[in-house]
Amino acid sequence: MFLKKNQNLIKNLIFNSQKYLRIYRWNPFINQTPWFNVYPISLTKCGPMVLDSLIFIKNMQDSTLTFRRSCREGICGSCSMNINGINSLACLKSLNTKSKFITIYPLPHMYVIKDLVPDLTNFYAQYKSIQPWLLNYKLPKKEFLQSKRDRLELNGLYECILCACCSSSCPSYWWNHDKYLGPAILLQAYRWLMDSRDLGTKKRIFFLNHKMRLFRCHTIMNCSKVCPKSLNPGKAISYIKYKLLTN
Repeated sequence: MFLKKNQNLIKNLIFNSQKYLRIYRWNPFINQTPWFNVYPISLTKCGPMVLDSLIFIKNMQDSTLTFRRSCREGICGSCSMNINGINSLACLKSLNTKSKFITIYPLPHMYVIKDLVPDLTNFYAQYKSIQPWLLNYKLPKKEFLQSKRDRLELNGLYECILCACCSSSCPSYWWNHDKYLGPAILLQAYRWLMDSRDLGTKKRIFFLNHKMRLFRCHTIMNCSKVCPKSLNPGKAISYIKYKLLTN
């Protein structure tokens, strides 16, 4: 009786530890439409996160699977993808879900280079366009110092890791990605507007005061819901609009 109970317990553990990853695949060098591959994964053989399972698949099952990854700590933003319908970081998304199947897509409404790798060329070009550095036209004779109060203004802004989860979840960005800057870039723009050491406020506001670059935001707040760092791009965008009205 005791042995039977133990055997049933082991069977249940094995069954519950089995997951199936349904992964979007596309290869530009193969003349065919995108397809899905399903990979069985045992939680006893790999780490607890989705990224661990992807690395396991690439190492042990299918070396052709392509995805981005780097730090594995939710800092670099490389492994952003759509997991079970929600944009998130694979290194922060647990495999321990109720469903036996986990469906993985690349970030939505972006050109795909291969498999789970989206083309972020336009995204980074937009980031460069806001000049994400200090605009200070006076040659400093000493280091730039901030008061504690001024430094606190940057909390909730500087932590953005540019993973593009928020921008690729925004309907306005889907249809106007060539003109609308998107929540991630506007959050960064607000970060530099709020920096007390920066002297380019008027120049930055003039650049942002555009019906397509800024005012395509309709406060749907998808961006704030999916941010893996729990930031609030929608709030930052509303503050930029307020700054435009008051300057």
